[in-house]
Amino acid sequence: MNKRIPKFGSEEEERSFWADTDSVDHINWREARKVSFPKLKPSVKTISLRLPEMMLEEIKILANRMDVPYQSLMKIFLAERVEKEMQRTEPAAQKDESVLHEEKGKYGGD
Repeated sequence: MNKRIPKFGSEEEERSFWADTDSVDHINWREARKVSFPKLKPSVKTISLRLPEMMLEEIKILANRMDVPYQSLMKIFLAERVEKEMQRTEPAAQKDESVLHEEKGKYGGD
């Protein structure tokens, strides 16, 4: 028998409760089902990013060839790379440093 989840007076109170409480005591995870929220938009955050001018111009050229806004192309490139890195099983310290140094040299790394 699972314990009842208490009523919370605020989001802060609920956050504090779950920070110190194991959900297994309150939820039967074996009965859980996957759900999908197809209309849910992911949260986005605006950032400032300094890029070498040459890199930015090359991205704009590629974006023009692909008929997409350059900011969208950058998000696509980043998403693809993040997915690739997340799938890697080796630690980040074992990356091929020669590739990183080559890219850094081409665009003048920080």
